[in-house]
Amino acid sequence: MISIYCLNIFLLACFVGFYVISTVTPALHAPLMSVTNAISSIIIIVSISIGIVANMTTPPFYLSLLAIFLASINIVGGFFITHRMLKMFENK
Repeated sequence: MISIYCLNIFLLACFVGFYVISTVTPALHAPLMSVTNAISSIIIIVSISIGIVANMTTPPFYLSLLAIFLASINIVGGFFITHRMLKMFENK
């Protein structure tokens, strides 16, 4: 069961993360995006290892599947945005 303490830390992290991302200058968006893609890659690796260790009927297994799905969305979105940005600099 999730304690109130853990829930408070999660909510605080959400607010701090939103504040940090919303105040980033446009020049720093690309480095921030690459860092979040690296973090998502680590999340996928850890989630795969948890999914291998956990039984298929336990909550950690389903949470690891959810983490893999959400981190994959972040990584694929980052690649699409990077591809779109690189197309802007191509010679026409």
